[in-house]
Amino acid sequence: MSMVDNYQQSQLKKAGFEPHQLSLESEGELHYWQGGNKSASAVILLHGFGGTGMTSWYEMMQDLASDYHVIVPDLLWFGASFSNAPANLSSETQSIQQLIEVLALDSVNVVGISYGGFITFDLMINEPKVNKAIILASPGIVFGDEDMNAMSQRFGQSVPEAVFVPENKEGVRHLLEHTFVNHPWYPSFIDEQIYQAYFADFHEQKKSLITTLPAYRDQLNPADLKGKLPPSLLIWGENDSVFPLEKGIEFSEFLNAPIIVIPEASHGLSNDFPESISQMIRDFIQ
Repeated sequence: MSMVDNYQQSQLKKAGFEPHQLSLESEGELHYWQGGNKSASAVILLHGFGGTGMTSWYEMMQDLASDYHVIVPDLLWFGASFSNAPANLSSETQSIQQLIEVLALDSVNVVGISYGGFITFDLMINEPKVNKAIILASPGIVFGDEDMNAMSQRFGQSVPEAVFVPENKEGVRHLLEHTFVNHPWYPSFIDEQIYQAYFADFHEQKKSLITTLPAYRDQLNPADLKGKLPPSLLIWGENDSVFPLEKGIEFSEFLNAPIIVIPEASHGLSNDFPESISQMIRDFIQ
């Protein structure tokens, strides 16, 4: 995986992106890429489990850079980012808020996929500088405990953290095969490399990010949020086995937001359909 990462990093640098490290108030560091047109509207891209900012948004970063100021962090406990803060959604949100403050952004558009979509939703609630938000395959407040249990069962697991934080290379293969459209065959030793590169570090913190989600959800009052959030767009895969389309439709009704359904798509939308989603982002942000 280091060969692929090194190649992508070199290509991003050729495209004008620069890597940065932000020292956090929580005694940690947030790694992020920054590039594109810094005089244009800012777009922050937030990844989900199973990778980093670069691996999730690599193609879209280069595509969007011609029109936007593009900022792509590694979430805490992924890639080169870490923190001594509690491993929960609020800590993730606060790190992005500190990034917005340090970069002196007056207004920002946020795009998040899967777990990054949960952070995007929290930023919609707590960060007044969010202009517009685009959420990919992430159901926010409408995903209950029964939904979480049903998802675990679809993946043959008893708890949701076992789905997204695999214990070995076999778990990695199982997750990826159920996340992307037409996941290609490759030798099993690659699964071990993926596990070591993207799942082995900060194992307990990654689990905590998932196990603490219900408590975060339960402290929100839906009535307090109705009609008070910035404009948003949902993008969903027709055949998403992680968060089924019906939950996306329910969330779009809660947000009073349009939803775009990609036919035959699964969960890993940013990797499977980068050109289409880049255009959807442009059309929505304008």
